[in-house]
Amino acid sequence: MDLAEKLRHLRKVEGELRGLNRPMTQTEVVAAMEKELGETISQAYLSQLESGKRVHLTAFTRDLLARFFKVHPGYLVSDPPDFSTDLLTDVAEESDRLSTWLEASAEEWQTEPEVAGFFSALARTTDPRRYLALLSELLALPLAELEQLVRTLTAPSTGSTEREVTS
Repeated sequence: MDLAEKLRHLRKVEGELRGLNRPMTQTEVVAAMEKELGETISQAYLSQLESGKRVHLTAFTRDLLARFFKVHPGYLVSDPPDFSTDLLTDVAEESDRLSTWLEASAEEWQTEPEVAGFFSALARTTDPRRYLALLSELLALPLAELEQLVRTLTAPSTGSTEREVTS
């Protein structure tokens, strides 16, 4: 947004805030500045700024407009051509985002080896969301039952019967 657009927008907002249900006119802005701040700029100067004929403000004018519209003086400059108010991320996919978070969590929990190891191992899996879904189901089991299940699954197989693992 360039300076001219910002000034027109501020006049519109100020008009709404003052209950006019319309943008303040340039003349109204100039008069209100004089009345409320004891200082003003000319309507012709404000018009030149809003039309884009003047693209730079003096320090005095920037300060005066900022005080009148109650904005930071830095707002009253034109934005660079590639400026965006959208929040952007360089993380391409959700799965990458989760893995990145898991790796960061592993680093954060280095003083707790079991927790750090869990996050690190989960980050290295090909489908961490699927593991989390299964782990969520396991949390519904009583702890003693879960421990027995883990012992059964991790015990070395004996005899001629092989254990089948399904995915």
